[in-house]
Amino acid sequence: MKVLLWHVHGSWTTSFVQGAHEYLLPVVPDRGPDGLGRARTWDWPASVREVTPEQLREEQPDVVVLQRTRDLELVREWLGREPGRDLPAVFLEHNAPDGSVPNTRHPLADQREIPIAHVTYFNQLFYDNGSAPTRVIEHGIVDPGERYTGELARAGVVVNEPVRRGRYTGGDLLPLLSRAAPLDVFGMGLTGLHERYDLDPARVGLYDDPPQAAMHDELARRRVYVHPVRWTSLGLSLLEAMHLGMPVVGLATTEAVEAVPAEAGVLSTNPEVLARALERFVHEPDAARLAGKAARAAALGRYGLDRFLTDWDALLAEVTR
Repeated sequence: MKVLLWHVHGSWTTSFVQGAHEYLLPVVPDRGPDGLGRARTWDWPASVREVTPEQLREEQPDVVVLQRTRDLELVREWLGREPGRDLPAVFLEHNAPDGSVPNTRHPLADQREIPIAHVTYFNQLFYDNGSAPTRVIEHGIVDPGERYTGELARAGVVVNEPVRRGRYTGGDLLPLLSRAAPLDVFGMGLTGLHERYDLDPARVGLYDDPPQAAMHDELARRRVYVHPVRWTSLGLSLLEAMHLGMPVVGLATTEAVEAVPAEAGVLSTNPEVLARALERFVHEPDAARLAGKAARAAALGRYGLDRFLTDWDALLAEVTR
């Protein structure tokens, strides 16, 4: 079938477009949020096609995967069709609820035409969805392969815009963690991180926006993966690190407690416990390697690509009947 979706979340989309459908991605002249088009840093198959708003009417998609309330408006404007009524639709919710948690109302709460597909059970639980139909389709990852060497006695962190996002992404925990072991931070928007948290550049390296494949290679050379994020749905970078075979040290918040079993690393809400675990893994490479093996096995078992695509095929078939 022809599936319309916007390029909102590149890593998630990379997995989604591995399916057996045609994927129509809007593109606008400035490649802004209304039409970013194909990714420049991910390898997407030829079944992912860019379409202008004008071309969309000719294409006549079979179903739309909405990811923002703005997408509802664009479908009405560009196609002249009403999502959930004369165009089958699913609303994909990537994010953990914000605001007055746990009373945050989902924007599509109480309507009945469009099911809300949450990416974690935590999100489904903590959003007030009202009477809207909901489904959980957990993440699936394109397996990067077991690349772990752990040759560098350093920790890897992947986070986007930690300066702007502040406590959400746990930047304030980096001083403590960097005293336990040297850190390397990968992601977008890292400028000013040293200054914001008074970090020692000799203890905290910054790798701004590397290509995904290069980042995976570099991450796998670090001894341990650190996940200091307080509030997120479930970071795909965490699941990718587990696929690489990295042990995990992270905050026991949101969905991380479901994703990382005890044998795969250490989760805690106590930063001092995390610092001690980080120091231990850095100085005990054999323990780190064993935990990394368990992390990879857990990630493959729960977040494999085949299960993810099968779940999405079932939901798309359901809404298009």
